Amino acid sequence: MARQPTQRTCPKGHSYVKSTDCPTCPACEAEKAKAGFFVDGLSAPARRALQGAGITSVKTLARYSEADILALHGIGPSALPKLRAALKAAGLAFRT
Repeated sequence: MARQPTQRTCPKGHSYVKSTDCPTCPACEAEKAKAGFFVDGLSAPARRALQGAGITSVKTLARYSEADILALHGIGPSALPKLRAALKAAGLAFRT
């Protein structure tokens, strides 16, 4: 059964409407995406999963195996090609 949409305001003052329990502010997420991340084109859930695990650079990413990264909630198989490309551009690779 669908929930009734509710009006919310994030700590930064952005107003938005959500019909789920998800606390994520769309405006804040758009700001984060514009600010850039070490991997371009990565989905917001994948970006948040990496940030939550403390992975904020390709050097840090290279310390993990593909299996480690896939185990993070929010990372799906479609994120791996983008992560591999970022590593390759830096002359790095996933840990084996």
